[in-house]
Amino acid sequence: MKAIVVREFGPPESIEVEEFPAPQPGEHQVLVDVHAAGVNFPDILVMAGKYQVLPPRPFVAGKECAGIVAAVGKSVTTCKPGDRVLVWMEHGAFGERAIAAQDNCFVMPEAMSFEEGACFGLVYQTAHFALVERARMRPGEVVLVTGATGGVGLAAVQLAKALGATVVAAVSTPEKAEIARRSGADHILDTSVPNLRDALRDQLRQATGGRGADIVIEQVGGDVFDASLRALAWSGRLVVVGFAGGRIPEVKANYLLVKNIGVLGLQISDYRDHHPAQMRRVMGELFDLYGQDKVKPLVSATYPLRDFAAAFAAITTRKAIGKLALTLK
Repeated sequence: MKAIVVREFGPPESIEVEEFPAPQPGEHQVLVDVHAAGVNFPDILVMAGKYQVLPPRPFVAGKECAGIVAAVGKSVTTCKPGDRVLVWMEHGAFGERAIAAQDNCFVMPEAMSFEEGACFGLVYQTAHFALVERARMRPGEVVLVTGATGGVGLAAVQLAKALGATVVAAVSTPEKAEIARRSGADHILDTSVPNLRDALRDQLRQATGGRGADIVIEQVGGDVFDASLRALAWSGRLVVVGFAGGRIPEVKANYLLVKNIGVLGLQISDYRDHHPAQMRRVMGELFDLYGQDKVKPLVSATYPLRDFAAAFAAITTRKAIGKLALTLK
C-alpha cells in the first residue's frame, strides 16, 4: 500500500510516500480502507522525533482517519466490515489501510463525510475533555479560546457555545475573527496588538462588562499563555492543550494562590488509552451535537496523499484554518 513512511526523523519535506506492507488486524483490531486522514500539529512532532510517544522506525505516520471497515478481528464488537468509521491511533493513519484498536473505532453518522470524519475525533474529543472533564465548565461561564481558528480552537468555540457558555475567541487577523464569529464566538480579542500582557485582559473586560475568563482553553503558549493567565477571573481555570507558538511558558505558584486559579493539563491520548468507555460515551454526545448542527468540523482544504508536505507547511506557517485532510480515494 502507499503510505507516508518515517524511516528517519525529520521535517515533513524530508519524508516520502512509498510502498509499505499493509497491516493485518489482530483479535481486537479493525482494518480500515482509508478514504481520508486528518492532519494535526502533533504529527509534525512525531515525524521530527520530538513527540512524547515515538514508535520504532520505520512506521506510518498519522493519528486519525476515516474510511470503510475492510476486516475485523474475531473478538471485535464495535463495528463490522462495510461500516463507515472514524478511527484514531498513535500512528498509522497516513496509509491506504490502517489498523486501530476496536475501542478507537466509531461508526460515523450517515451525514458525515469521510473528510469530516477524519477531522472530527481528535479535535472534538480534545475540546470536550478540556471543557467538561478538566475545566468542569458550567453554563453561563465565560470561556476564552486561544488559537481559536485552528482545529481544536474551532471545536472548542463551537462546543462551548453548544454547552451554554459565553465564548470569547482570541485571534490574530480580521479574517480569522470572522471565521470565529461564524463558528459561534460571542466576542473577539485581537492578539496582534502591542503589550499583549495587559491588552488581552483589557479587551476581555471591555467585551464582558469587566468580567474575566472563567475558563481558558490555551494552545498557543508563549506570550499568549502569559496574557491569558492574567485574564482569568477569580477562581478561573486554564487548560493547557499545546504550545503551537513555540515557547513553553512557566508559572509562578504564588500567582495561582493569590487569584485562587488553576492551571490544568490535557493529554487526550491518555484518556483514549485508559478510559475508552468514557471516550465512547463522549463521542456519542458529540455525534448527537453534530446531528443537531451544533458542531461541524471546518475542513478548509484537502490534499492528495502525495502533497502531504504542503498541508503540513500550511500548519507550521499558521496559515491553516480549521482542519486539513489528506485524501486517499
